[in-house]
Parts: sequence; structure tokens; C-alpha cells
Amino acid sequence: MASKYHVTGMTCAGCARSVETAIKMEAPGATVAVDLGTATVTVDGASEAQVKKAVGEAGFTFLGAA
Repeated sequence: MASKYHVTGMTCAGCARSVETAIKMEAPGATVAVDLGTATVTVDGASEAQVKKAVGEAGFTFLGAA
């Protein structure tokens, strides 16, 4: 089941790619969709803790469930 999270600091496609890559490195096989317009990331196949860690390590701010 997919979960949606608020992530701030993403301003461009490069930012979205960085977040997506970081989450997939933390949770190989996860499906990630970034929506810059709503500043959300939808993830299937990764725990909230994995997403939070990956987002932080990529330099963005994880705000929790959307």
C-alpha cells in the first residue's frame, strides 16, 4: 500500500530525482512518485522511517504523512 508524505525544499526536477534516488537506495524495489506542485512524495515498498532517513540524507525536510 502506498503512503504519501510532505517533503519541503524540492524546487525542480533535479530535486525530485534526488529524492527518488535516495529513497530507492534506502529501499531497493520501492516505487516513488514525486509531485513538486503539492510538495509530496508517494512511496510504495518503503517504511516511513526509511523514507524519512533518505529524504534527510538527500538534503530535504521530511514533514510526515500527507
